[in-house]
Amino acid sequence: MIKPFTRCSVALLLFSGTTLAAETPPPAPAKAAPDNALGEVVVSGKRFSDTEERRYSTAAKMVFGREELDRYGDTSVSEVLKRLPGITVSGTPGRGGDIRMRGLGKGYTQILLNGEPVPRGFSLDSLAPEQVERIEIMRAPVAEHSARAIAGTINIVLKEEFARKSNEARPTLGWEDGRFQPGLALQRSDNLGTFNYNLAANLIHRDLPSRSTTVTTATDTRSGAPLLAQRQQDESRSTSDGVHLNARLNWKLDGGDTFSFQPFLGKWHSNSTGTSQMEQTLGAIPAPFATADWRGDSDSTMLRGMGNWKLKLADGAKLDIRFNGGQYRNDSSTDRREYAAGGGLDHTLRNTTGIRDTTFSSGGKYSRPLGQAHQMAAGWDLEYGNRSESARLTQDGVNPLARYGDNVEARTQRVAAYAQDEWDITPLWALYGGLRWEGIRTLSETALADARNQSNVLSPLFHSIWRFSEESKDQVRLGLTRSYRPPTLTNLVAMPTLAANYPASGANTATSTDSVGNPNLRPELAWGLDLAYEHYFSAGGLVSASLFRRNIDDLIRNVTSLQTVSWSPLQRWVSTPQNIGSATSHGIELEAKFRLDELVKDAPQLSVRANYSRFWSRVEDVPGPDNRLDQQPKQTANFGLDYKLRGLPLTLGGNLNWTPAYAVQQTDAQFYYQGVKRVFDVFAVWKIDPNTQLRVSAANLLHADYDTANREIFGTTDQIAQTSKTTFTSLSARLEMRF
Repeated sequence: MIKPFTRCSVALLLFSGTTLAAETPPPAPAKAAPDNALGEVVVSGKRFSDTEERRYSTAAKMVFGREELDRYGDTSVSEVLKRLPGITVSGTPGRGGDIRMRGLGKGYTQILLNGEPVPRGFSLDSLAPEQVERIEIMRAPVAEHSARAIAGTINIVLKEEFARKSNEARPTLGWEDGRFQPGLALQRSDNLGTFNYNLAANLIHRDLPSRSTTVTTATDTRSGAPLLAQRQQDESRSTSDGVHLNARLNWKLDGGDTFSFQPFLGKWHSNSTGTSQMEQTLGAIPAPFATADWRGDSDSTMLRGMGNWKLKLADGAKLDIRFNGGQYRNDSSTDRREYAAGGGLDHTLRNTTGIRDTTFSSGGKYSRPLGQAHQMAAGWDLEYGNRSESARLTQDGVNPLARYGDNVEARTQRVAAYAQDEWDITPLWALYGGLRWEGIRTLSETALADARNQSNVLSPLFHSIWRFSEESKDQVRLGLTRSYRPPTLTNLVAMPTLAANYPASGANTATSTDSVGNPNLRPELAWGLDLAYEHYFSAGGLVSASLFRRNIDDLIRNVTSLQTVSWSPLQRWVSTPQNIGSATSHGIELEAKFRLDELVKDAPQLSVRANYSRFWSRVEDVPGPDNRLDQQPKQTANFGLDYKLRGLPLTLGGNLNWTPAYAVQQTDAQFYYQGVKRVFDVFAVWKIDPNTQLRVSAANLLHADYDTANREIFGTTDQIAQTSKTTFTSLSARLEMRF
């Protein structure tokens, strides 16, 4: 099945012997070291600080360690990410969402876990910050990682090697909308000579409300006469319990070799209940219901194992072999009852789904020095995934999708090979060159038809850094890259998904569509340019300004049309992904991070963190003025302060996250709008003794409503659905103990 991929991989590996390199930054020249004696750090083999690792990496990389992860007492990694430079989290504040770099998500931003693609079914909302060592953000791709990173890459690095014995306990008590949210995080680490380990457990309980109002109106574009007036109010509550267990086991072998293994087990159970009320005062099509209630249950289990074997070879060469495998299982069901205006039962809907997602991957990297501050590397990645999904939908006891069967089988194969070369040509100038070939093949099978999709992408990658002098704290970066975005499995599988509120026996609306995949999609391809200026302060602060541009071909976008379908006697509005043409995106990103006493002598111990991003984009085949990339905001900013009180073991801090309102024209007839989004978080830490501290935090203090709208214009009808969701303030107190 993968022979064509394998032949290309071997050919590229053979070719790579002359143009190779390692991504890991080489030791910095002693004269270029910062004032905190970086030369001693390099000689002793200690890890770079977060700022030093960023400064000396040839390819642009930002690193955020324990200080940033712990600051606000967040319960999930996604809540940490929303405050980092250039990153936005879509959706309702406090409820997770799509992680986006430069305003782009859903495949534009690559999420990695220990350098490996995050497996399907894994959510950063389920990963506690206590389990993470650091977060790495790369604004442009490198050959060692996949080039599926048009917007950039976020690498979540889990806990690593441990030098001493340590036990930690972090009980947490949260509160939101009158309900308590308890949690407990436990860790144990020890070093037993040639073996060290870390064991971690996280117990989580959530009890979260949801309230929203959707107003749908339609008018005749010729006369302006109203055609539809509809108001729907939804209220629900979801409770969930989860346990996450993971470990890091490290062995030191003979000859300097090492082996590590990280098992991970996650178990979640959730149930939710909700009600809906719909009032329709005008419309040619009757309202689908007057009132409705529903109940849902879900059980999920994820079991994974990640291994890493590092071998030291002759002449300073190294071989790094990785393997990763596991399964995600989910069983869920939803029962919904809809009632007419008189109170009689009108429709019943039941949806049951079972998912079994199994993946296995392996990879390796061979690296060796070619001289002073010159390293080469070549490597490969292999991945196999199998997804089995059984889904059954019944509406009033009838399955409208019976002809498609209840089961979908999908298999994915990915093969990649790369070569890279990193060279400090002088103490002032460093170059990185890489080449990566990657092929992906997807096969899906349903009772009605099979679908195949295959893509191959060759990505040349170039990065350079220039320091103004050996003593200078100023430097300039340049990156020229080729990246891509493959269609997702959901994009490709041609199994219909029906609009929730509109049974197949009747019609739906242009803003409540059915959806179906497209197995003929091509990957989006992008050429990228990145340019950055950085200045570093002596005590670890910095200011930076960066510019970027992406030219994208074969843009994928969902297109809605009125179709004759096999699952309904009436025509239905259906959304289908299509390659619609080309697009461009460019922007500027500013960042500052420093202590005030670095700039002003005898100033208070006030730490300042600020970042601002401005994005522009244009889809060529869509008329303006708002023909932007889908759901990309125009701007986003963060401003945060930390203050350590003199004479007291108390630190106070806060952060304001801001994304202004914006509109996007998705196609000739489809529009999306999002209202302004402001999220203000604060924290206080009281250090009780060297091993104990109390952290109190409040998230989303402004709790402003989250507003969105979708607009469709078809023929002589202009229809708008405006949704306003209530958001909530969350309070949390956490006792952090080490013993």
